[in-house]
Amino acid sequence: MEQNTEKKKELKDKIIFFYKRKKKLINISIFIFILAIIIGIFYSENIKKKNNLIAEKYIEAGLYLTSDKKEKSIILYDEIILSKNKFYSILALNSLLENNLLSDENIILNYFKIVEENNNSKEYKDLIIFKKALYLIKIGNQQKANLLLKNLIDSKSKLKTLAEEILIK
Repeated sequence: MEQNTEKKKELKDKIIFFYKRKKKLINISIFIFILAIIIGIFYSENIKKKNNLIAEKYIEAGLYLTSDKKEKSIILYDEIILSKNKFYSILALNSLLENNLLSDENIILNYFKIVEENNNSKEYKDLIIFKKALYLIKIGNQQKANLLLKNLIDSKSKLKTLAEEILIK
């Protein structure tokens, strides 16, 4: 029993001695750890706020679109795409295409490029490339569309069978 209490005393003395010797290093490490946690929380909250703001803009753009204020909805969809939000930028681009809001092919192709670069998931990239190929077919640029579809087929995308069907037609 006495050995147990002596070992505890020795351990306690060793810890105190270590703390006194490395006091600055320990305090700085604790400060950096707490600061990293605070920065992480702030960053996470900031991302949530930005995402909510983009979501509100997307809803607002949809409301403008249904009330025939197409110019305002185009401006909002443009802001959403340029914000490079991974989820809402794709939706904004789809809304622009489905509702024929823009006629300038260069702007739409630039939007495709922005959305493509922004997404990391192979499935999303393949879907965007597929949608781009369909758009190119729609505007009469069959050669570029075929090249994109062939690339999808070669990459063994999940959209391979759809790309093959379109190439056959």
